[in-house]
Parts: sequence; C-alpha cells; structure tokens
Amino acid sequence: MSLLGLAARDGRTKGREVNLLEVKELKVHFPVQRGWFGRNRDYLKAVDGVSFTIAAGETLGLVGESGCGKTTLGRAVVRLIEPTSGRILFDGEDITEMRRSKLRLRRRHFQMIFQDPYGSLDPHQTINQILGEALAVHKAFRHPVNRRNRAEELLRAVGLDPGCLLRYPHEFSGGQRQRIGIARALAVEPRLIVGDEPVSALDASVQAQIINLLSDLQRERGLAYLFIAHDLAVVEHISRRTIVMYLGKIVELADAKTLCRAPKHPYTQALISAVPVIGPDSRHKRILLSGEVPSPVNPPPGCPFHPRCPIAEARCRLEPPVLRETAPGHLAACHLAK
Repeated sequence: MSLLGLAARDGRTKGREVNLLEVKELKVHFPVQRGWFGRNRDYLKAVDGVSFTIAAGETLGLVGESGCGKTTLGRAVVRLIEPTSGRILFDGEDITEMRRSKLRLRRRHFQMIFQDPYGSLDPHQTINQILGEALAVHKAFRHPVNRRNRAEELLRAVGLDPGCLLRYPHEFSGGQRQRIGIARALAVEPRLIVGDEPVSALDASVQAQIINLLSDLQRERGLAYLFIAHDLAVVEHISRRTIVMYLGKIVELADAKTLCRAPKHPYTQALISAVPVIGPDSRHKRILLSGEVPSPVNPPPGCPFHPRCPIAEARCRLEPPVLRETAPGHLAACHLAK
C-alpha cells in the first residue's frame, strides 16, 4: 500500500493529521417571509458560523437536540443544501462555489446515508436498480454484467445475500434496508460518508449491528464519517471526537470519551445527565432544563443557551461566548467553563 493509502487508513502522515474535510465559518440561513407581499424578510439561522475538520479515516460525531441544525449542517457539507456563506474544503479543494458539472465529478468522494431506511429507497426499483443507479450517475462499471457484479459485491460487503438483487425494498426489514442504503453510499468508493442519524429509526439490537458494520467498513476501506445522532452513548462508541450543537452553533468539541466523562458546557452536561445508566453507579443527578429551545429566527442575545442555563450570569445575557480551548483539544463556548 502507498504512503497516501496508509495516511487515508489512519488519518495521519508522519504523526500529523491529514484533514480530509475543513469547514470554515459555515452559515446556512433560510429566508422567512413576513408582512404583506413578503416585503419584510427575516432569516432562520439553521447553521450559524460553524467550523471544524475531519481527518482522513476519522469519525467525528455530531449531537444535539432536534432543531439544532445537525441535519442541515450534514446536508450542506455534501452540498445537498447550498450554504449562505463560509467555505467547505474537501481534500484541500473548495467545493463551496464549485459549478454543478465539476461538483458532480467530486460527489463520488463524499456520500450520504439517510435517517429513514423506508423513505430513502425507491419502492418501485429493485435493489439491483437502486445500486446500479448510483453507479450509472457516476458512469462507473458501464457494462450491465460488470454493474451487476459490483452490486453483488456491495451486498456481500454489508452482510446481505447477493441473491436478493431482484427483490424490492418492501421485502426487507428496517435494518436490512439501512444496509442497502450503506451499500448505495459505498458504490462509488467514497472517502467521506455523512450519516444523518443512520441508526435512530432502528431497534437497539439492530443499531448495534449497523454501528459494528460501519466500524468494520471504516477499518477495511479507510473511510471518514461525519456521524450525526441525538444519542450521546452511540456517538461515544463510534466517534473519535464529538461536536455538540445548540441553536445552529457549536457549543463544545472534544475527544468523545473526554466529552462524555468531563463535559465543560452546561448544555452538554444536561444531555449527558439524560443518558440512562444501568449498574451500581447508576445513581446520577438528572439536570432538567427549563423552558423551550429559542427560535433560530430570533435567537437570544449573548449566549444562545442562557435562557435555559442553570448557572447563567449577567454577562451571559449580553456577551456572546467564544468557542475557546479550556483544556488541550477541548473547546467550549461558555464564559464559565474552566
């Protein structure tokens, strides 16, 4: 294997990180019409100035409550949603302003697994057609025989019988359908896969199977993942680092295990306190947050979390916190984090 291949496998070259993806000050604001004839316009700030990197071969977890901007961020990274501003660099190349014709050529390197294993597959197509369509879009394996052989290979890779190619999605369970979605994402040999809550719609036992499958595929193929979820326990298991989002912003970023064991931000502490723990040490205090998540159309001044924060001070209501390093490799956007 070449040095480049080795770097892709473990995300390092001579002890230095190789950033496959760099997101810089990314914003996704959706216009909201108000008043007569839509003359007054406001914006829903779904993603509001987010920056992070993913190394080759790394899994970066992304967690937060529903409506915090996780899915919008994931879709913007692969340009299924157009960003308002900011930059997205894939392998050093800015894809933010890339023309559709050129972007189509690059898309084979970054794919997506969707949350709903039922709605993400065309019910009128066979599995052979679903996988073949992904290959056809990127003009890979053009001969029908080669395309079918590739489809069989993909099904084996995700633990399914190649003999089911002529069956339809409704003939499979939810876990099997998600395996087919993973096979489709793998079809053109991507380097980065964005998983938009890929296990949240599955039973716990099936979740574990899919997570193990994703981990195995990562080791075999050197894949990088942006793994979006609302379950911190799942993210801790699969991720190397974890981002916590709140109201379109990153509020904490750290090594996954460190973040779960020693969170700095009050919001992260509340999320972790809600994770069920079974065992002799299961008596832990639940942090109950008051109020509702503010509207991203009209976020509060100062720290966006201050209306619900149990330790907020006067300056939290006025001064927006900066995402800063509170410990080596551990960043938090909180005035009071130490």
